[in-house]
Amino acid sequence: MSKTITFVDADVLITAFQGKDKIWQKAIEVLDDPEREFVVSDYLKLEVIPKPTFHGFHEEVQFMQTFIDNASIQVGATPSITAQAITLACRYDLTPLDALHAGTAIESKADMLITLERPTSPLCQVKEVKIVSLRG
Repeated sequence: MSKTITFVDADVLITAFQGKDKIWQKAIEVLDDPEREFVVSDYLKLEVIPKPTFHGFHEEVQFMQTFIDNASIQVGATPSITAQAITLACRYDLTPLDALHAGTAIESKADMLITLERPTSPLCQVKEVKIVSLRG
C-alpha cells in the first residue's frame, strides 16, 4: 500500500512544536502518521527556519530541521512553482506563501495539503489539490 504524499503548511509545524493551541494534538497526529510521506519545499523552510533562528529558539529550529531532513520529498524553488503560485494567487486571492505552498503541492503531485487555516480561508478554496483543514 502506498503512503499518502502530504504537504503540511507551516502553521501545522509551528502548532505541533508549540503545543499551545487545543488543535496541536491533531497536528502531532498528522506528523506522526506512518502512512504519510512528506513534501517540504524551500518556501516552507523560509517560513519555519529564519524567525526561530534569529530569536535563538534552538529547540524550535531543531524540531523544524528534523522534520525537513526526514521528509521524503525535497522540492527546490522553481520557475514552474512560481508560475503556478501566481496563477493560484490571482484565482483565489492567496497570500504569496500560501500560493507557493499550494503550487508546490500541485507540482510535486502531493495527495493533499494540510493546514490550520479556517475552512473559509482562500487557501481552503483551492481546487487543484486536496486541501484539508484541521479546523474543520
